[in-house]
Amino acid sequence: MRKKIRRVVTGHDRSGKSVFVSDGAPRRTVTLKGLNGASITAVWATDHGMTALPGCDDPTPAMTTFVPGHGGTRFHITVFPPDRKARTRGPNPAAVAAEMRAKVPGLAESMEPDNPGMHTTDTVDYDIIMSGELWLELDDGEEVHLKPGDIVVQNGTRHAWRNKRKTPCVMYSVMAGAPRR
Repeated sequence: MRKKIRRVVTGHDRSGKSVFVSDGAPRRTVTLKGLNGASITAVWATDHGMTALPGCDDPTPAMTTFVPGHGGTRFHITVFPPDRKARTRGPNPAAVAAEMRAKVPGLAESMEPDNPGMHTTDTVDYDIIMSGELWLELDDGEEVHLKPGDIVVQNGTRHAWRNKRKTPCVMYSVMAGAPRR
């Protein structure tokens, strides 16, 4: 379902010289069993007040929320299993919500309990479909079909991602925390 992810992080040594700080898999991946194995990998994060330099310490293990606050960012890789499989399993909504609160804080609280998958965050998101296909659903059920290479700029709107195919979809996302007007 997933390709091995390699993350290369640069930084500076004590003298200010550029160095490779790490080269390997991201340290924080969450799998949601109640959503048929959907997963989110936290690649990197910044929060308001963080400096870009030296940028050596991996912030993902200490993240308390998967949704950045104003001035923060998150870079995630999400694997969406086919919706069809999740529906045939008949996940228990209360159990899924509890699992999400435990594993993806911030994102879990943005989900609408009465509209599975629908959510809203105070972020501007840059989403790129890497493989598979997704449907982006907005208010009133309006949808757009997305394929590999398609890019979505999500401006804090109420939305849901739907995988209507038989294969998983992989999406890369950068979320930037932004206040609402």
